[in-house]
Amino acid sequence: MQNISEVTEFILVGLTDAPELQFLLFIIFTLIYLTTLLGNLGMILLIFLDSRLHTPMYIFLSNLSMVDCVYASAITPKVIEGFLTEHKVISYNACAAQMFFLIAFAIIEGFLIASMAFDRHAAVCKPLHYSTTMTTSKCSLLVVGSYINGLLQSSIHVALTFHLSFCHSNVINHFFCDIPPLLAISCSDISNNEIVLMTLAAFNVTLTILVVLNSYLLIFIAILRMRSVEGRKKAISTCASHLTTVTIFYGTIIFMYLQPSSSHSMDTDKVASVFYTMIIPMLNPLVYSLRNKEVKNAFKKIAVKVLSSLELVY
Repeated sequence: MQNISEVTEFILVGLTDAPELQFLLFIIFTLIYLTTLLGNLGMILLIFLDSRLHTPMYIFLSNLSMVDCVYASAITPKVIEGFLTEHKVISYNACAAQMFFLIAFAIIEGFLIASMAFDRHAAVCKPLHYSTTMTTSKCSLLVVGSYINGLLQSSIHVALTFHLSFCHSNVINHFFCDIPPLLAISCSDISNNEIVLMTLAAFNVTLTILVVLNSYLLIFIAILRMRSVEGRKKAISTCASHLTTVTIFYGTIIFMYLQPSSSHSMDTDKVASVFYTMIIPMLNPLVYSLRNKEVKNAFKKIAVKVLSSLELVY
């Protein structure tokens, strides 16, 4: 169907209309966004500067941090702006761009987390063969494959969504441009869009969850077989940070999509959306910095160098 839409902009309903909450939420979300940028960019810089962190696990982690920065930046600044303006307007092209980056980097994050689970499986279950199992070329292939998959699928979703006509309304009942709210205001036949959305979503979630579950099942079996208590502690420590990230990421997905449709409400979905678009990108670097000895040691090493340099200057 030819796109006959005359819509040039959309109005975002936002998180809340309560005027007394606008400034408070502006402060909270600004702090969340700044913490996200500081934490993730700091993690990328730390991994780049410390040669001991130039391993597959931290290559995945640096890419995860970059993804979180872009992911949060696609949503949060517009939300923050909305707290200061009465009319939360987003242009047609900006809406398409926001959806593209949101979907692409959400998919990339899921596949990076699955790749990290495979890496932890190789480290715990086959430690003597780790260097040959997780080679630089294989690591690069997993990272590049994650990006290609995310960008390609996002292009398909955006092309299908913005090929539709929006002649009933331009009011999106959400605080960002997502596929379901846009399909809800379209006056075109959306059956093909729904089929593609469900098919690709099922493929992504099923594949990544199977990789994660299989990896951690084998890790759990390997830990049970270890006779040394110290060996078990080391194995658990190796996986602790990533397992925390997995729990947070997939816990939100399960909450959003694996509950009866009758129990869904727009307010609940908005809160969950805040969690996976803003809170998770902020938490990831905190999890890896607080629960990872190698990251802590690298940070201390860099901090000592910076302090020494400042002492020489003054």
